[in-house]
Amino acid sequence: MAPTHTLDALRNQLEKVIVGQSALIERLIVTVLAGGHVLLEGPPGLAKTTAVHALASAIDASYQRIQFTPDLMPGDLLGSEIFEPASGEFRFVPGPIFHEILLADEINRAPPKVQSALLEAMAEHQVTVAGETRHLPDIFIVLATQNPLEQSGTYPLPEAQLDRFLFKIVLDYPTLEEEVEIARRARQVDEGHVENIVEAQLKPADILVMRRQVDDVFIEERLERYAVQLVAATRDVARWRPEWDGVVTAGASPRGSISLLRAAMARAYLDGRDYVLPEDIIELAPDVLRHRLVLNFSAQAQGVSADDVIAAAIKHVEAP
Repeated sequence: MAPTHTLDALRNQLEKVIVGQSALIERLIVTVLAGGHVLLEGPPGLAKTTAVHALASAIDASYQRIQFTPDLMPGDLLGSEIFEPASGEFRFVPGPIFHEILLADEINRAPPKVQSALLEAMAEHQVTVAGETRHLPDIFIVLATQNPLEQSGTYPLPEAQLDRFLFKIVLDYPTLEEEVEIARRARQVDEGHVENIVEAQLKPADILVMRRQVDDVFIEERLERYAVQLVAATRDVARWRPEWDGVVTAGASPRGSISLLRAAMARAYLDGRDYVLPEDIIELAPDVLRHRLVLNFSAQAQGVSADDVIAAAIKHVEAP
């Protein structure tokens, strides 16, 4: 079963640079174990970049941050072919996407062509450059950030791309005590040198072994049905909440069910269990599903959010 001491050590390393945010730390580790991608949303200054850098250092993965901007081109992300006069041939120069952990900073600032290229990488674990398919590293995780407060010069992410993120984690400001500790640590350590603070606890090869072990985590049929019923409830909200008729344009897809079950299995593994509990599904459902719901203007007028719909679905669907 899971090497609990190793995963605890991994968590401890992340806590060296991430104050509070225990749910964020857990979700990041679950993402690594489940083989998914994460969208982090929150205002600037909440250590989103630091968290991603710390994760890469803790699992000894190659890491690259790329700032997404409206003038970014697909070649800036994927790489390009360069002509070598001496040999008379083209040589491929890999772009930043050929790293094991890619931080896509302010992902919603990139134009549609870049988003399309990133979608192929997230969905197929490969990219196509100059008509040739090139495979990405065995461990390939996109951790993207977006600022909900700044809308100027941004592009809404396509639903198909949002559906490829295992989690959408919404970060909030720290408590007063946590912010005092953050300020204290900032005076002691240069946050730009995370790799000097965080010690690697795992290798990418270890992660691949753990992912195969996550596949063996047992989930009984009742829990499978429960997860699927939760997801299905988001597609027919009016049936159990008539006053919300029409507020949800599209509920979560079957990929939402797959992601919720996979994340629950990874969370059980992280906790040292070889079986899934209802609490795993209930705890992870908001982060797995919130970005998969499409709400219309009626929802905004009524003050109904995706989290409200998910919370109501959890209350409506009886857990085993």
